Amino acid sequence: MQISPLIAFAHVGKSFGGGRGTQAVRAVDDVSLEIAEGEFLVIVGGSGSGKTTLLRLANRLIDADQGQITVEGDDVRSVDPIQLRRRIGYVFQSGGLFPHFSVSGNIGITPKLIGTPPDEIAARVDELLDLVRLDRALYRDRFPHELSGGQRQRVGVARALAARPRIVLMDEPFGALDPLTRDALGDDYRELHRKLGLTTVMITHDMTEALLLADRIAVMRGGKLLAQGTPAQLSRSEDPYVGELLRTPRRQAERLNALLPRGSAA
Repeated sequence: MQISPLIAFAHVGKSFGGGRGTQAVRAVDDVSLEIAEGEFLVIVGGSGSGKTTLLRLANRLIDADQGQITVEGDDVRSVDPIQLRRRIGYVFQSGGLFPHFSVSGNIGITPKLIGTPPDEIAARVDELLDLVRLDRALYRDRFPHELSGGQRQRVGVARALAARPRIVLMDEPFGALDPLTRDALGDDYRELHRKLGLTTVMITHDMTEALLLADRIAVMRGGKLLAQGTPAQLSRSEDPYVGELLRTPRRQAERLNALLPRGSAA
């Protein structure tokens, strides 16, 4: 028995511009990609590769020009976009928190919109603060400007999980953080993904991050999906760009080994 993917893109295309004599930009070009339930898929590509556009198409922040996208078996064009987004957690690069809402207000916004009773929202906020390793007594009533970058991202993850979604989309969630915080948050989210049985699609331009976190990696360039698979499968790709991406972490490791003396703290 074949199991249907939780998210599926079939020959999806999206262009921008093209008005008043300007040439349209093909942001996503005939992309077909399936994400299984429980999978952690990372989409890798440089600026302008189409990875963010693909993510935004999944929850109808924008609509595709061609092809079909299904989420949990539903064609996204047949689902009310607001209802669709409430079924999917979304984590932005900067956290995307509402500046005039407290931490608890930010985390509780989606449950409040879907009519969850206030006492249940309060309990859920505390539960999620524990999950993302923020002391509830210290952080529940703080505002975004009172938090560090890493703390804001933890709140962003908690908010994405508040309505108990099966799917979480992450748009370069750790890219703006310092290396230590980025590494810790990546590990913590990967554990949350496993513990909660989530299906996660994350985009990044960092191949090392993709290799460390992903079950499977999809590589995009110029709007096209060049390759997809596990690191071992990608290593067999004949595409030169994919090969270059895979060589980058190894080159960095070799340079670090040459720079750092043996027996150092690193």
